[in-house]
Formats: sequence, structure tokens, C-alpha cells
Amino acid sequence: MNEVKTLIWKEITLEWRQRYALNGMLLYVVSTVFVCYLSFNLRRNLLTPIVWNTLFWIILLFTAVNAIAKSFAQERYGRLLYYYTLSSPHAIIISKIIYNSLLMLALSLTGFGFYMVVMGNPVGSLPMYLTSIVLGSLGFSTTLTLVAAIASKAENNGALMAILSFPLIIPMLLMVIKLAKNALDNLEMSANQDEILVLLAMDAIVVALSLVLFPYLWRS
Repeated sequence: MNEVKTLIWKEITLEWRQRYALNGMLLYVVSTVFVCYLSFNLRRNLLTPIVWNTLFWIILLFTAVNAIAKSFAQERYGRLLYYYTLSSPHAIIISKIIYNSLLMLALSLTGFGFYMVVMGNPVGSLPMYLTSIVLGSLGFSTTLTLVAAIASKAENNGALMAILSFPLIIPMLLMVIKLAKNALDNLEMSANQDEILVLLAMDAIVVALSLVLFPYLWRS
């Protein structure tokens, strides 16, 4: 746990030193939401709750890909070799998953706040919708962190990241959109238990796979 805490603090310190990357991600979210606002400003009748929900999750999906793709790509070979001599591979991948989850949660909640102000708020159950955002952010971050680790071993890791991530993300995205749609319709908690359990199971499976597979990637 001490290794994980140290590595998470290292990630936070590096992100703070390179604030332009974080500012760029926030600018991406804000500008995308503003483009959606300009597109539907004159035709508000086309912005149904389903369209509102779908647009938001598309924005979050591409935000997650752009934010997490750099997890391993920004690490230089010398720094990775230094980590190899100091830390275990399990501590490396757990720290990456936790940090990317925190980063994705911050971006998602910030984007949702701005999106709700600009595009309106048709959500019937705000606590349930926030739950879907938390589960979706955790799912995106865990899956994309593992994919980023695999893609970092290739030369064209940006293209490989996109190719590998979308088939894995689509089932999770469909489940999250369904849960968010139930929140829009203000359905009771009992109607959302299956989706919540499935999303939690998906996250647990991805974390378990990361712990099993990443040591082999790390040694290579």
C-alpha cells in the first residue's frame, strides 16, 4: 500500500507540473459541450431526453479515451526501468487505475455540471444519474488503463488504443446508458439493481485481469 500511495502521489505531482494537459482535457469537455449547445440552440425540440443522454455519454467516452491514453505513453523508457527496479507491477497498475479513476471522476462531474447548465436538466433522479456517472467513470478508467498498458508496447500506440478500447467499452457503455436512461425516467432503485451489479462485476473482472496480465507486460 505504501508503494501504491507513493505512485499515486507521483502521478498527481506530475499532472500538476504539466497543468497544460489537464487544462487541455477540461477545454475539450467544455468546447464539446458548447458545440452541442450551438447545434441544438435553434432546434430545442430535437433535444429529447434520449438525445440529451446519448450526447453526454459520447462526450464522456471520448474524454476518457483522450485522458487515459497518455497513462503509459508519456512514460519514458528510462523512467519505466527505474520503476521496474523499485516497485512491483501490481503496485504500478493499481496506482494507475486509482489515479485514472479519480481523474475521470473529476472530469465527468465537472463536465456534467457544465452540461446540465448549458443543455438543461431533464434528469428525473439526480442521485441515480450521479451513480451512473460514477460507475461509468470507474468502468472507463479501469478498462482503458489496461488497454493503454497493452498499447504502450506498440509503436503506433494511439491507433492501437482506439482499436482495442472500443470493442471492450461498448458493452459497458450500453449498460451505463441504460442505467442513466432509468435515472432520466425516475425509476425506482429496485429497477436499477441489475445494471448496477453488472457494472460492478465488469469493473471487478477488469481489475482482476489487470492484476493477472500486467506483470507479463511489465516484464517484457
